[in-house]
Amino acid sequence: MFQTSVLASGSKGNCILIRSRNTALILDAGISLKRIWAALDALAVPRHTIQAVIVSHEHSDHTRSAGAMARSLKIPLYISADTYAYCAHRLGKVEERLTYFESGVDFLVGDILVRPFRSSHDAVDSNNFCFEHDDRRLGVAIDLGYCTKLTTLRLSQAHALILESNHDFTMLMEGPYDWNLKMRVKSEHGHLSNEEAVGLLSQVLHPGLRNLVLAHLSETNNLPDLAYRVMNEYLQSIRSEIKLQVASQHSHTALIDI
Repeated sequence: MFQTSVLASGSKGNCILIRSRNTALILDAGISLKRIWAALDALAVPRHTIQAVIVSHEHSDHTRSAGAMARSLKIPLYISADTYAYCAHRLGKVEERLTYFESGVDFLVGDILVRPFRSSHDAVDSNNFCFEHDDRRLGVAIDLGYCTKLTTLRLSQAHALILESNHDFTMLMEGPYDWNLKMRVKSEHGHLSNEEAVGLLSQVLHPGLRNLVLAHLSETNNLPDLAYRVMNEYLQSIRSEIKLQVASQHSHTALIDI
């Protein structure tokens, strides 16, 4: 067994569950503990099975409850040293729970291999991840401004993929954000648009990729139906049978087999 669920994803908070039969972990805890516990209960995933919480970068929509979760469950908090230096004030007292990781250096949490790699985002040390168990691979690529060669390499053998589809370009440019924020979102250190998500997928697509979850949608500059349509039109054009769904800011996905 190797499964994932996006417990929440969007500009207001992100949280992903990854679990095998013997190990469960949380990637980013950017929503309240109350919501995380409720989602785990609904999925019938006992809290005591969570063995680690991993932080991808310092932004509050990824760190909000990370420290509280580590303290509550008495589990390690995996974070890069540079990221911790930027968000220690937000995490609270976690020194005895800290385990530092480095981008590009794999580590194990139970029987799940965690493979962090650099992402192009405006954070001090932003990472995307692959998670591997029993020859199955989950790729998570959210909070990235563009697809680097490294990103393509790491995601190219994923059997399931959680992929950013943050904004519609026209909605962004005609929307209420000020000009500087618009330029930040569309920059190489910002977020992927719906069309850029299609471009990334086209580079990593292979017959073994069975599940695709679009994530980190902007509530201001995108619509779930729009993100789904743009990606689905591409998948239909190549007659792909990938199962496509869109993660929500307000509810969790079902458990997805990797």
